[in-house]
Amino acid sequence: MAVPFPVFASATTATTSHQSLSLSVYPRSFPRTNFNVVSSSSSRPSIRVNSAASPSVEAATAVDSDRAAASDSRSKALPFRIGHGFDLHRLEPGYPLIIGGINIPHDRGCEAHSDGDVLLHCVVDAILGALGLPDIGQIFPDSDPKWKGAPSSVFIKEAVRLMHEAGYEIGNLDATLILQRPKLSPHKEAIRANLSDLLGADQSVVNLKAKTHEKVDSLGENRSIAAHTVVLLMRR
Repeated sequence: MAVPFPVFASATTATTSHQSLSLSVYPRSFPRTNFNVVSSSSSRPSIRVNSAASPSVEAATAVDSDRAAASDSRSKALPFRIGHGFDLHRLEPGYPLIIGGINIPHDRGCEAHSDGDVLLHCVVDAILGALGLPDIGQIFPDSDPKWKGAPSSVFIKEAVRLMHEAGYEIGNLDATLILQRPKLSPHKEAIRANLSDLLGADQSVVNLKAKTHEKVDSLGENRSIAAHTVVLLMRR
């Protein structure tokens, strides 16, 4: 398509032969196309757009591809990674209440395919999330009978193995349990110590908090228990 001259480009020294125009208004990253001045029956020249990319464009594209590949490689070897985990279970009579691998005396426990350890499930999901892996339900599906009643320590040991295999270790972990009853103050240190052992981490980098839900919804009515975990993984 012919475009009246001048446009937003500056022409080189005018001659009767075809001249290239430099598009100085475009940033360097913008795809460039060759513009040539062609003769016209009018007194003003017109511009023809060359559809083929110039060698410089092809070279720039190759460089961009190399940079993207290098970026992907670097992202897989980040110095640290952060993951978040969440889990919730119904509390029902007739089940043991196991939190962080510790059996807590209570008249209700977590209904689940495995032992229903809401804290360990949550920690597993946080580690898997930091590694960019599928969640606990995909790796240990409740449709598989071999996980029926399985202790959640099995899941966390596998998450730790995957973490070490990827070249990371626990930087620090912060977990929050949400339940109305029972009070966890008498059990917090035992839970924290066991969780640290399972993670192979010093207790100083494992933090545990417990909150009530102010008698609101299923958590506050003692019909469920939930947990949140944030974990920082450090390159070994």
